[in-house]
Amino acid sequence: MNDVTRHPMLVFALSFIVLWASAWIGALFNRWRGPIEELREDFGVILTATLTLLALIIGFSFSMAIARYDQRKNLEEEEANAIGTEYVRADLLSAADAAKVRSLLGTYLDQRILFYTTRDEGQLQQISARTAQLQTELWSMVRAPTAAQPPPIVVLAVSGMNDVLNAQGYTQAAWWNRIPFAAWVLMTAIAICGNLLIGYGWRSTKSGPLLLPVLPLVVSIALMLIADIDSPRYGFIQVNPQNLISLSESLRR
Repeated sequence: MNDVTRHPMLVFALSFIVLWASAWIGALFNRWRGPIEELREDFGVILTATLTLLALIIGFSFSMAIARYDQRKNLEEEEANAIGTEYVRADLLSAADAAKVRSLLGTYLDQRILFYTTRDEGQLQQISARTAQLQTELWSMVRAPTAAQPPPIVVLAVSGMNDVLNAQGYTQAAWWNRIPFAAWVLMTAIAICGNLLIGYGWRSTKSGPLLLPVLPLVVSIALMLIADIDSPRYGFIQVNPQNLISLSESLRR
């Protein structure tokens, strides 16, 4: 399910097919059982309660997706600020060490931008390996001078580098933090039940075949939107690393 929810259009297609089929199954059961006029009032209460619960679950999941999207945007900004601050604090090191740290930070910044914009899994593994290597080199560069310079001066550079490394970890955790599998199962189950009831209560009229797929279509669009916002890499709505790109351009200038 987690692999499916990475691709919003696939979520839309599968959910629409399943929900529309559920509505038609309910309609076929209605024809087989016969009219339900004597149960119309009780059926209306059950149908209203089911659709209300479905709306609440969808709204709650949408709120979760939005919160995670905002968190990813904020962490991208914090990561850019941490890298920019450490680039300035490199002046506290010796001239040779400062030049090496800034060169490594420039390369590290390019890797962080690629992390946000790349979708290829193989390239992402290379980016992760290269990022880890650069982090080790950056930490070594700020740790070595502590024996040669007074700690109060170097500690600012060390603290700044620690923020750079932590920011990457926070970002990665936020990208892994998505809507739980149980929430998708619950939404799907309630959506299927709701469409079964819609089909079961469907009255055979000329406009009936045209109205029956309306609810499956609306719910499928809602699920697609949730999956899109919740998928930081494969959706249409992505976190644009504008702060990192702006920082990279300013450093080059």
